[in-house]
Amino acid sequence: MDNPLIRVGNLVKNYHRGSEELTVLSGLNFIVEDGEFVALMGPSGSGKTTLLNLIAGIDRPTSGYIFVGTDEISSMTDSQLADWRSRHIGFIFQTYNLIPVLTAFENVELPLLLTPLGRVERRKHVEIALYIVGLSDRMSHYPRQLSGGQEQRVAIARAIVTDPTLLVADEPTGDLDAKSAEEILILLERLNSEFKKTIVIVTHDPRAAARARRIVHLEKGVLKEDIKAEDRGSVRLADSTLAFADVKS
Repeated sequence: MDNPLIRVGNLVKNYHRGSEELTVLSGLNFIVEDGEFVALMGPSGSGKTTLLNLIAGIDRPTSGYIFVGTDEISSMTDSQLADWRSRHIGFIFQTYNLIPVLTAFENVELPLLLTPLGRVERRKHVEIALYIVGLSDRMSHYPRQLSGGQEQRVAIARAIVTDPTLLVADEPTGDLDAKSAEEILILLERLNSEFKKTIVIVTHDPRAAARARRIVHLEKGVLKEDIKAEDRGSVRLADSTLAFADVKS
């Protein structure tokens, strides 16, 4: 690959269950190019969520290395990882993980509270993020006042508001009906194609995998298949010239 963003080498992840040692990932090698949209698939227990958590800096490998860009996150301390995640990773969860007592605006603003941005700048970026996900008219609504699809859109806005290097999603359509799931997949595809976001998702849904540009199959902690998805006409929504360039300043 010409421009790898993620480089994983000889990755091993073991867990202990009592006196038993379980190997979840076994000597895995994996590369994601900058700007790719990758779907991780495989049966339950194959190691796909573990791999996602490792490249997002949520978990630590037993051995091997993980680079994201020029950062070797596998060698970072806990505090270094926490700081790195806040600057480089946008998380999208199956169950949204919104705070029910906060409005959509306030939920999206949360990651920005860890940045140097002032109140006016934070508001600008929250409004941009909610505009991109199509919820400018719902920013004052609480999660209980939103549909599941709208809640996931708020979660995506929260994930992109800091302009992260990498978006990671664990079963992002798992709790949604077919129509809402399709809308979320179109949005993810747009973030990849228009905003050039690198996206790695874990999914069991072949419809979600079909939106990715590359499908990686894991089985028992080993990469079994790595294929490019068939060429498809991308779904294009209205172009936006909005950007997040000053978030990281």
